[in-house]
Amino acid sequence: MQSPAWLRAAGRPLRDARRHREQLRDARAAWETEWAIEREIEAIVGSAETVIAGPWLSEVGYETLYWIPFLRWVRQAFRLAPERVVAVSRGGVASWYADVASRYVEIWDLVEPAEFARRTAERGAVKQQGIADFDRDLVAMVEARLGSATSAAAGEGRVAVLHPSLMYRLFAQFWSGHRSLGFLDRHTRHARMQPGDMAPAGALPEGYVAVKLYSARSMPDSPGVRRVLRQLVASLAEQAPVVLLDTGLALDEHADYELAGGRVVSARALMTPRTNLGVQTGIIARARGFVSTCGSLAWMAPMLGTDTSALYVDPKWLHVHLGVALRAAHKVAAGRFAACDLRALHPLEDLLSGGGGQAVRAQAGLPAAAEGSGA
Repeated sequence: MQSPAWLRAAGRPLRDARRHREQLRDARAAWETEWAIEREIEAIVGSAETVIAGPWLSEVGYETLYWIPFLRWVRQAFRLAPERVVAVSRGGVASWYADVASRYVEIWDLVEPAEFARRTAERGAVKQQGIADFDRDLVAMVEARLGSATSAAAGEGRVAVLHPSLMYRLFAQFWSGHRSLGFLDRHTRHARMQPGDMAPAGALPEGYVAVKLYSARSMPDSPGVRRVLRQLVASLAEQAPVVLLDTGLALDEHADYELAGGRVVSARALMTPRTNLGVQTGIIARARGFVSTCGSLAWMAPMLGTDTSALYVDPKWLHVHLGVALRAAHKVAAGRFAACDLRALHPLEDLLSGGGGQAVRAQAGLPAAAEGSGA
């Protein structure tokens, strides 16, 4: 039997007080986590002459949208001079770290791609929420390459590691919805980026559009998605040369769509594992525009000054990242960034399953809508 109204009303202040106590307890726990991580960073920065930032083994999207802006915040908040920092990543991305690290070590100079894939699979998690054996082994290789292992043993010039797990632990509160965007702003510094010089300009057509379309959870591979992407790329190629950033490298779970042909040329021959991200960065920086699956390099492209259209069909996998990217591009007056839901362009198409909906409408409609979304 339901309680009388007066009894329910009498219990409301108690429930409100209990809920308020729980909120205060959660807020205190969040602040204590933040303070503890900041103390760890302070201890790392103060404990050694040389700080290894990395090794970065996770997704490219997290690297460009969070890790490098996080390192900029560390540089500023803890007065960590770039001359003391060695960045460790892969794919020829020294230019990404130019304003936070004076030195860069390429992971592909330390291990082969097949070994990298095997060791990261053994770790069992893509995101570096802890320090695994592979991380430790890479750090030891970096120390040996820097010639610091001997000096450290002698008690001189010790090396400390600023590991990505610190960032993952700190930002977990934001990604889970327990901290505001202001919290993220306090711990990141987004900025324009330099492209480096890895992309050979003479090998590229004049006035091209760069395109990187790959399968992801936000745009899973299906007949409907492939059909729409082929229509899109073919229509773009009617307006300008298209350079596909398909690497042909099986370095992660994202497979590039096969779309080359005619005025659509592949940049695959310009890349090796050691240079693939650096080359793609240079190609994007010189492009008239960039069209990509939403995520990964799409987060970085506006920071190169390139107008970017990021495509998806399933937004739930983009989590809060899309809002962060939009805000970052606006704050630093970067290239225009627009996200485009392909389901809105073709609402009668079952893009997720490739089901029988209506045939795709006039080809001209899709690129016209995509260009408009970039405004």
